[in-house]
Amino acid sequence: MEYKKIFFPIGGGEELKERIHGALLIGKYFNCHLEILKSQAKPSQIIKMDGGIPSNVLSELNAIASRRLTEDLIETQNIFKDEAKKIGNKVSKKAIENVATAEVILGEGYRSKIIEQESKYCDLVLAASPHNGRITATFEAIVTKSGKPVLMFPRVMKTFKTDKILIGWNNSPEASKALSHSIDILKKAKEIKLIYSKEYISTKEDIIKIQSYLRVHGVEITFEEVKTTKVPGQALLNYAIEGNYDLIVAGAFGHRGLKELMLGGTTKYILEHTDIPIFMAH
Repeated sequence: MEYKKIFFPIGGGEELKERIHGALLIGKYFNCHLEILKSQAKPSQIIKMDGGIPSNVLSELNAIASRRLTEDLIETQNIFKDEAKKIGNKVSKKAIENVATAEVILGEGYRSKIIEQESKYCDLVLAASPHNGRITATFEAIVTKSGKPVLMFPRVMKTFKTDKILIGWNNSPEASKALSHSIDILKKAKEIKLIYSKEYISTKEDIIKIQSYLRVHGVEITFEEVKTTKVPGQALLNYAIEGNYDLIVAGAFGHRGLKELMLGGTTKYILEHTDIPIFMAH
């Protein structure tokens, strides 16, 4: 499908400027409307109210929390405007045909709950790679609760392109979904390769069927069987790095839950080591 609206929930942690920059680059690439979510929990949700605390102290704590939240929002807005100007995204609260537009929206409450609801109103969800590969509630909500394909990008990303794409295939429903959702991106590529392991594919005929399916959409691919390593996820990532690929397409989190990702590998290795954006579906 063609991506007209992309949703990016900003998680916590460092590299705020870099993550906003990366999301804007992707929005610019697809020439679409990018909605960046800045979520804030209410002071009453942050501060545990205790009946033994004097009311004047509680009031002061609430005021401090509110000021901090306001400062965070102002900082995010200023960074957003500066980066949008650098990249060439038009700041707008509505989509404009054939123009890369972007806005920051505010959500009040717990981030994971807001993500689950707000992501229903977009074509694609963006996720910055978790710090040190640690799966946070925000990241898990984006991948498993949005019901949308997810494009995970490095926390620091200076360019975004999809000229050379690597598809990691393990014959799972998640891999199939990722493949179908990525067709619009695949059409933009100059070179596409699908790699698979004999652990998951019983016959090469199945891979030829994928090749024929994509050909119906005007997408040509080559394919290759690879050997997995003792380190889960390493084979896919090594192949992508050595081949200088711009993007990886693969299923995410199979029937074994958050511990399985692509070619039988665990999520952790991929998230800790990749500097390559990953397009995935759950």
